[in-house]
Amino acid sequence: MRTLLIDNHDSYTYNLFHLVASVNGEDPLVLSNDDPELARLSFGDVDNVVISPGPGRPGRSRDLAGSTRFLDQDVLPVLGVCLGHQGLGFQAGARIALAPQARHGHPTTVTHDGRDLFDGIPQGFTAVRYHSLYVPEPLPPGLEATAWAEDGVLMGLRHRTRPHWGVQFHPESILTEWGTRLLANFRTLSEAARPSITVRGTTNTVVDNESAPAQDTGHRLHTAVFHGVVDPEQVFAELHSASERAFWLDGAGAGERGARFSYLGDDTGPLAEYCSYDVRAGVVTVERAGRPATRLREDIFTYLRRGLADRAHAQPDLPFDFTCGWVGYFGYELKAALGGQAAHRSSTPDAAWLFADRVIVIDHHEHTAHLLCLAEDTRSGHDEAAGWLDATLAFLSSLSSHEAPPLRSWPQEEDAVEITERWLLREAADYRADVVACQEQLRAGESYEICLTTAVELPATCASADYYRVLRRVNPAPYSAYLRFGEVDVASSSPERFLRVGADGVVQAEPIKGTAARGATPEADTALRDALAEDPKTRAENLMIVDLLRNDMGRVCQVGTVHVPELMGTRTYRTVHQLVSTVRGDLRPGLDALDVVRACFPGGSMTGAPKERTMEIIDELEPSARGVYSGALGFLSCNGSADLSIVIRTAVFAAGRVRIGAGGAVVLDSDPDGEYQEMLLKLAAPMRAYWSSGAHRPAAVLSAEPRVHRQGRHARRRRRTAVVGAEVEAG
Repeated sequence: MRTLLIDNHDSYTYNLFHLVASVNGEDPLVLSNDDPELARLSFGDVDNVVISPGPGRPGRSRDLAGSTRFLDQDVLPVLGVCLGHQGLGFQAGARIALAPQARHGHPTTVTHDGRDLFDGIPQGFTAVRYHSLYVPEPLPPGLEATAWAEDGVLMGLRHRTRPHWGVQFHPESILTEWGTRLLANFRTLSEAARPSITVRGTTNTVVDNESAPAQDTGHRLHTAVFHGVVDPEQVFAELHSASERAFWLDGAGAGERGARFSYLGDDTGPLAEYCSYDVRAGVVTVERAGRPATRLREDIFTYLRRGLADRAHAQPDLPFDFTCGWVGYFGYELKAALGGQAAHRSSTPDAAWLFADRVIVIDHHEHTAHLLCLAEDTRSGHDEAAGWLDATLAFLSSLSSHEAPPLRSWPQEEDAVEITERWLLREAADYRADVVACQEQLRAGESYEICLTTAVELPATCASADYYRVLRRVNPAPYSAYLRFGEVDVASSSPERFLRVGADGVVQAEPIKGTAARGATPEADTALRDALAEDPKTRAENLMIVDLLRNDMGRVCQVGTVHVPELMGTRTYRTVHQLVSTVRGDLRPGLDALDVVRACFPGGSMTGAPKERTMEIIDELEPSARGVYSGALGFLSCNGSADLSIVIRTAVFAAGRVRIGAGGAVVLDSDPDGEYQEMLLKLAAPMRAYWSSGAHRPAAVLSAEPRVHRQGRHARRRRRTAVVGAEVEAG
């Protein structure tokens, strides 16, 4: 059965895609509601239509656009979901109103009439709601109610004379029960409404996605192993301190939660190069030792992919993923290359990557260090690689025991908060007001969840490497990393994985939504952890992002493979508890890690959902670029694997300043003061590292004048809020 799936620029459409594909046995045709092809499509080209959820309201042409053509016909069976359900009602003359209580990410109990879509589905099943608007009863004569939530809000309807059905809830959500049965019922109804439909066989097959043998590009990976305990901090300080550019992906930075491997390297190898990207200009700037910089007019993904392909090599049997390749970051403003707006210009590169041809990989479990050297497959290349391996083995053998210096004390809590607040880019009152503005957008149906952020900006009077050595001690995190790229240095203690793509094609994301401080006693700590896990607001935040990540991964993963092995688990770190989920899937054949990044960037935990419309709201609320913060950092390996973190709990050094971003997800249950305090909590550890790095005194920091003037509320934001408010009242 050939289904047309109309995407109303939502962030859950590809969850519906996978559900429809698994039921029908073939992929649906996906067209956005403003795609010109939608108007040219003949009703005979497809067998039925599913109209997706989306932001906005059905009475506004932008929000349903070409979907309305399929609501005004009686040939094709139609299923409308959420906004599609409201559109079905609106086109038939029903009213659209603000729901008695908006529900975003909340499970609900559904009762129904037991017919059509609900045939064989038990009464009182659980479904997830994402809506601020609804279709109120009584309905016009052409419509019939079919399902209701426990609060009496209409959850389902059917057209009396057309084969059209709608559901207000989301059958594709991870927590909705019986979603597959509902779509199977729609398939059965479609077959009955159009007897000429030919039921096709299943065309969705799971393909073994083993990596193809690397083409011979004239390169070879040389390796050696050092046996013994190696301190990555000492190695970085003694081996890379003089390098112009260097990196340290710090698997030891999280203590007991640390990763197994750390990766260290620099730009001194013969194949090393550094590239940076300006998204507005569409220009990649490439720098290699001893050569003038080159500017290329192409997108960063094309350049990175070619760099990996040009250096592809046979893969030895190693216990880790990174076998030389790119190390660096994608900044938040790169969204402009992926369908987002170019609302702000970052003062730092929108992407920056170093090709690492010589890497020290420290295995913290086995107490060994693997040395990797990628070289041209020539006699001189072999000799040069052997020389580097021998010299590095000798260096590691010569290391003596190393002890980190003691940390300076952190100011008293009241001083720490005062220092932080003094250097915030937005006043406390403005941040709280922006939370309220977000909630206005949520009530209007423009978004389900908005990730609002701000930053502190201070003088960078300590070296970025010194800062990072302190940061990894005061805030150990599993995705800690340090990049020293010259024009921008990044010191990160991120707890959140954005994406991991294995060489075997398995894709994994680990979104975090929900943060609570540690308790002063074991009893208090346990109570705080349990409260976080059970808090309805926090669980709704996490669920929304899990469904969003399922959607994003669903763009590039094989049908039926996207699943959630861990939903809302609590993880404890040195300073906070966090609510974490895991989403996993199998990459489609012919795609690679950069395709996954393009499908998923920016990370949904830093935007909210629906992503496209929510990023527009963020652009209007936040008066400046986020830069590196909210982006992704890690490696892209020559063997096809990748591992990237979300850039949070991170200090960015550039032009003599250090900038630290923080924020949180705003939902309708958010308290403005609570959101402000959560933002300060997330700043606390990076700010403690700033103080403890030894370059500052409280009095000096408090007496200094912030260089950046406080940024007040945006006129653009006021205008949008006023317009949306008028539309809601008019509806």
